[in-house]
Amino acid sequence: MVCRTGAVLVRLLAVVGLIALWTGLAAPGAYGAGGTAQAAGDVRGRAMAGESGRRGGEELLFRFTDPRISESSGLAVSPTHKGIYYTHNDSGDGPRFFAVGADGRTRATFTLANATARDWEGMAASVDRATGKGVLWFADIGDNLNGAWPDISVYKVIEPERMADATLRATRYRFRYEDGPRNAEGIMVHPGTGRLYVVSKEFSGSIYEAPAKLRTDRINILRRVGPAPIMATDAAYSPDGSNFVIRTYFSASVYRAPGKLIARVTMPALDQAESIAYTPDGMSLLTGSEGKNSPVYRVPLPEEVFSKVAAEHTPEPSGTAKETGKATAKAEAEADRGSSGTAAAAADEDRGEGVPLRMILVWLAIAAGATAIIAVIARLAR
Repeated sequence: MVCRTGAVLVRLLAVVGLIALWTGLAAPGAYGAGGTAQAAGDVRGRAMAGESGRRGGEELLFRFTDPRISESSGLAVSPTHKGIYYTHNDSGDGPRFFAVGADGRTRATFTLANATARDWEGMAASVDRATGKGVLWFADIGDNLNGAWPDISVYKVIEPERMADATLRATRYRFRYEDGPRNAEGIMVHPGTGRLYVVSKEFSGSIYEAPAKLRTDRINILRRVGPAPIMATDAAYSPDGSNFVIRTYFSASVYRAPGKLIARVTMPALDQAESIAYTPDGMSLLTGSEGKNSPVYRVPLPEEVFSKVAAEHTPEPSGTAKETGKATAKAEAEADRGSSGTAAAAADEDRGEGVPLRMILVWLAIAAGATAIIAVIARLAR
């Protein structure tokens, strides 16, 4: 009876989720900075149109053709092999990942010999500045029960030099959140510092920073440094580290630092938006979905992203020593806020930038609906 009841609950929640997702797609906050009703209509129109060519700036890059890639949950661009993209499945698969070409066909399959795949939810790619070799990171961080696992793991793998099936060895790092267990689906690695970040998937999500030096002989503590949009499904740093993006089921938000929103980016309509990455030139985003033969789209970043990033890194003429001192103090304060997550920064970030009110109401409606369904099923199960 319990199993049958659980199955009914899952189906009912899926229906509620689909209704909420459609409502979210129509939400003003989900489409760019303006977020007009016209934008929502345009996206729905594009979803019903054919997939060939470009649609409103977005471009269908390829579809995964390998039937084994049925729940693509992570996406990364190879830092050393041109035209190679990496992905892995969600929970239910083993500790393996796929190297895919620009035509969507699998070039190689790699298995991690000393790893488990409890619930792989995201991946990232970086370059070891000392050796110049590519590094791949796989995040076993899914925790749908928000506390079922005492700790989470991230596996670090040196990128294969050859695109041929192989078994690889990984380095495992264990983590624990400073403020208690939570569900998460996104990781990102700063290309300059090599520092790892985890983005939680919650109604009030957060960005967590890993220690500068990771340890394998003990659990590493993740410390909160800023807020994340509601129900974040993935995250990635730009190739130059000047900005990063957080993906949700509805849209994508680009930041120059935790809590410092630059722009929201319209995303193509997908069955279940799970992954995000930057193109190697940093000019566009790549986004994918779960499902067999799922697509990967390329979405150009809006001009405001580059103009705001450029303005942030362009020093203003000082004129006087006093102004120079002020500029230096301001820069140091900004650096402190970005790296250590001080109380002042937390207060500023917790204003909820990047979380439209309509989206919050949508997810509150889901929670209310789920509670009602559980109550009904509990009564029927007596």
